Amino acid sequence: MKTKTFNAKTITLVGMLGALSTVLMMFHFPLPFAPSFLKFDIAELPALFAGFFLGPLSGCAVVLIKILLKLVTEGTDTAFVGEFMNMAGSCVFVLSASLIYKVRRTKAGAVLGLSFASALVSILFIYLNLYVGFPMYEALYGMSLGMIIEMGTAVNPFIHDTFTLMLFAFLPFNLLKHGVTSAVTYLIYKRCGAALRSVVSAGHVVGTASPVKGGLR
Repeated sequence: MKTKTFNAKTITLVGMLGALSTVLMMFHFPLPFAPSFLKFDIAELPALFAGFFLGPLSGCAVVLIKILLKLVTEGTDTAFVGEFMNMAGSCVFVLSASLIYKVRRTKAGAVLGLSFASALVSILFIYLNLYVGFPMYEALYGMSLGMIIEMGTAVNPFIHDTFTLMLFAFLPFNLLKHGVTSAVTYLIYKRCGAALRSVVSAGHVVGTASPVKGGLR
């Protein structure tokens, strides 16, 4: 009975963080050096909290809830391509950061995990956009690579081909987005640890990580 209670609390917490992530996703804006369809937000913040506090799979569950709620409340204007890429990037980011922190539950481990995850997703998404995202946009949304490059050139004169699009738009965009999310997570996670522990006692939750008292050490 006790295990079921804590499992229910864990599910509730993941759902709450997923809803919060959806709300944060609504507050987005383009950056002046990148095409307008690249939206800056910190919606991955609650997923990182879940990944650090409850474990990597819980963090990914928050990402999934975020995308599902977004589709239910707003629908899609990218033929689901944007949502798919967002979910893939968020899962890579949250999963890699929380896995490292799960092994090294210290301040140094958190910094390593967040830094590695930010670099990984930024580099990985150069290739995912080239070989997955852009072909999907062209097939489902009718947006060719040439049109995307033109959108980049309109806001950034350094962009004139695929290479410069990635170098001067996609790479810095992802580094900035995930770097800011990582910095905010590091700064406020410890302070929010007590509130999270009041909802779930992770030491009794099956399949979750055991958080360090006080959050980041």
